[in-house]
Amino acid sequence: MATLFDKPVPSSKELFFGLYEAKDEADVDEVIERYSTYFNNPDNWHPLGDNKSNFSIVKNQQSNPIAAIIEKITNSIDAILMKRCLIEGIEPDSKNAPQSMEEAIDLFFPDRHWDLQQMRREQAEEIQVIADGKGPRSRRALYDTSVIVYDNGEGQRPEDFKNTFLSLIRGNKNDIQFVQGKYNMGGAGAIVFCGKKRYQLIASKRFDGGNFGFTLVREHKKTKSDQAKETWFEYFIPNGKILSFDIDQLELGLENRKFETGTIIKLYSYQFPSGYSGFAQDLNQSINEYLFNPALPILTKDTAARYPNNKVLEMDLYGLEFRLQKEEKEYLEENGVFWETYEDDLFGEMKVSCYVFKNKVKDYGVKKTKDYIQQRYFKNDMAVLFSLNGQVHGHYTSEFITRSLKMNLLKNHLLIHVDCTNMKYEFRKELFMASRDRLKDGEETQALRHYLADKLGGSGGRLSEIEKRRKSAVDIDTSSTTKNLIRNLSKNMPMDSEMMKLLNQTFKIDAKKDAKQKKGKPKRSKRKKEEKPFDPKRFPTFFHVQKNGSETREAAKIPIDGEKTIKFDTDVEDEYFNRVEEPGDIQFSILRYGDNDRTGGKQATPAKLAEAFNVSRSSPNRGEIRLTLNPKSNLQVDDEVQIKASLSSPTGDLDELFWVKISEKQKPKKKIPKKETENQDLGLPQLVFAYQNAEDKKDAVSWEAVEDATNEEMNVDTVMVPQAKGETLEKIYVNMESHVLMNFKSKNKNPNQEQLEISNRKYYTSVYFHTLFLYTITQNRKYKIFQEQENKSEPDSVDIAFYLKDVFDHYYSDFLLNFQMEQLIESLGD
Repeated sequence: MATLFDKPVPSSKELFFGLYEAKDEADVDEVIERYSTYFNNPDNWHPLGDNKSNFSIVKNQQSNPIAAIIEKITNSIDAILMKRCLIEGIEPDSKNAPQSMEEAIDLFFPDRHWDLQQMRREQAEEIQVIADGKGPRSRRALYDTSVIVYDNGEGQRPEDFKNTFLSLIRGNKNDIQFVQGKYNMGGAGAIVFCGKKRYQLIASKRFDGGNFGFTLVREHKKTKSDQAKETWFEYFIPNGKILSFDIDQLELGLENRKFETGTIIKLYSYQFPSGYSGFAQDLNQSINEYLFNPALPILTKDTAARYPNNKVLEMDLYGLEFRLQKEEKEYLEENGVFWETYEDDLFGEMKVSCYVFKNKVKDYGVKKTKDYIQQRYFKNDMAVLFSLNGQVHGHYTSEFITRSLKMNLLKNHLLIHVDCTNMKYEFRKELFMASRDRLKDGEETQALRHYLADKLGGSGGRLSEIEKRRKSAVDIDTSSTTKNLIRNLSKNMPMDSEMMKLLNQTFKIDAKKDAKQKKGKPKRSKRKKEEKPFDPKRFPTFFHVQKNGSETREAAKIPIDGEKTIKFDTDVEDEYFNRVEEPGDIQFSILRYGDNDRTGGKQATPAKLAEAFNVSRSSPNRGEIRLTLNPKSNLQVDDEVQIKASLSSPTGDLDELFWVKISEKQKPKKKIPKKETENQDLGLPQLVFAYQNAEDKKDAVSWEAVEDATNEEMNVDTVMVPQAKGETLEKIYVNMESHVLMNFKSKNKNPNQEQLEISNRKYYTSVYFHTLFLYTITQNRKYKIFQEQENKSEPDSVDIAFYLKDVFDHYYSDFLLNFQMEQLIESLGD
């Protein structure tokens, strides 16, 4: 045994395995107690980053324990890319090195086929996230979970630990363009989630030689002699040297390999959010969400000791985008996946992907489907993901979908991914915090939010089409029923009453009691446009601009202050631009600026379309590709621009040349006042009757149709389902075959038809008006509603419509029908 200060101490190897084999924080305490003289010497500990004020730096990292683990994985991806770069003999910070992560993957992994299970699994074993801890997990309240993160990357020599793993804000990677890390601080974020004493073991061996080194990081235990106001984080470095020993291989419990070189980090007693258990399922799922499109595959691994009955203990992953592609047919709506690419002076370039989930999957009903999809794809309540190089740096919740897009129907069924990798640096740096786990609440973030809401929430957009298609299941006109109710209300309540004023504030009522009905021919119902049959091809065989645009004929006139959409026809499949194998692309360029007769021209060499226009382009949708152009300030009225569109194909690009002309500003349309009629739309939600089977019912819909249109379950226990768009209540579906109504009717013995009608009328009138006024008051008073959820530390935000449905389903409607005020007062008196 070696000696230090004349006290027996373990060998470096013995001490490493003592720490590595510790299952949790309590076991580390035992190791430290066993060698207390060695560990309790304050001279053997040094502050992280050479800074006793490091507490604020480390604590000001990721606010979420999963996001903190993601930083460790991101560092592992960086380490593998760095190793491959050095093996190729390229200095990582030189001009010869890849200038982006995408370039690095293409250069270092040219023959990757990670869509294939075996090849993906082999690569995933290079980065492993492994669970450790005592078991079985059926007694999880007693046992902590520790986390091991391994990578077969470049590794570090013991003498370099101080300037790499144990430094803060050194900017070690700042000049390396193909890695994610910059400031050498993101990896420190996980420390604060390591139990109560913040134990973290770091061990590594450089890929090109040197010893295997290791150290233990912890939170300094504050003593009376400490002068600092706050404690700090420190690492173990006896005699001023990182402990090390020589190795060829180590058995460290890795999947399908022994440790030879690279890095392995252990986080003890990690503080996972409630609801997390197995790594092969729960953590795997969360890593997929936070790494939407990672550069490399990853493996998650659990242990048989923790889950003796679990047959699936290891699972590879390659990001949520890849998972969605694999599961598209099972979980995503037909034509519910699309991509838009935007180029704008505001931010540069970004790509937005939208995924709309089915409202029923497997053999589940709408409620079970909603819960299943939320658990499977929205485990971390992230509905809009903002990523850089595949890693999510911030997100919006589903509040963006209801409040900004005003698409309440898609609230729990829409995932949006915003790729910020190619944005202007000056704009992008104002979006994200240095911790890379949340958005700044700044000018640029607000501007981006408004831009996305405008582009994705437009009435002619793909999301609007999908929402409209879902609502078509209940697209019937019941306005006359609604207006009869309101007419009866207004007879007994003056329009200038406080109650009607309140309704008017929310629904813009402008009812006229004595208006005469407009006479004339009835409006013809619009014919539904028949969908053309579409036979998608793997690669396009034709490509041309719609509406007779051509090389000699302009495809569109674009107002100088507006925008215009140009459409192209092709026969390629919708996934062409984004599929994993043999993806295609479309490119647009300016060939020249012509004069009025298109002779001559201002420019002969091709230029980027974004030099003259703000550009939006879509992925194919049943053979149609859209290009939207908004002129920039360098264009003037009557300017003509020749544009080349090139759709890629293995046999050669399909090119289309066409002109656009810049026209005068758009004249504001004159609003023609509508004549007021008795049947005009009062702005109030429609009353719609719902039955289990509505085939023989006039102006009514089925339960199934309501479920399809609202994604809310309807059965005998349901009283009503409100349908809102944004903050506007559009329809109230009243269930005319609910238990509440059936029980109410049963109070009349041998009822006649008139009694049944009176019971029905009281029921739907009470339900409609109570829903209407409760919604109006809650909305008008700007209340927000939250509900605590099992296995979640924070309550979920609940929209008013869902809250009211739940209230009515739980005794409130029964109370409305069965208790008259006189009876209530009498019962209270008794």
